[in-house]
Amino acid sequence: MDPILGSGTEIGSRTTSVIYIALLVATVVAVDVLFFRDQFWERLMANIGIVLVFVAFYFRFLKRP
Repeated sequence: MDPILGSGTEIGSRTTSVIYIALLVATVVAVDVLFFRDQFWERLMANIGIVLVFVAFYFRFLKRP
């Protein structure tokens, strides 16, 4: 184990989290721009739904025990 960088798992986990959050943001922005440009309430509900799906996926598959 490298005392400066720590374990490789820490870096991999951090990279995975950054990529996952970037994918979430890109998905929300794409759905907003493509489908719900002028509809506030529909866009808000779709964004909440997308975030809930991403959170459920995270807790089911990506969360470390």
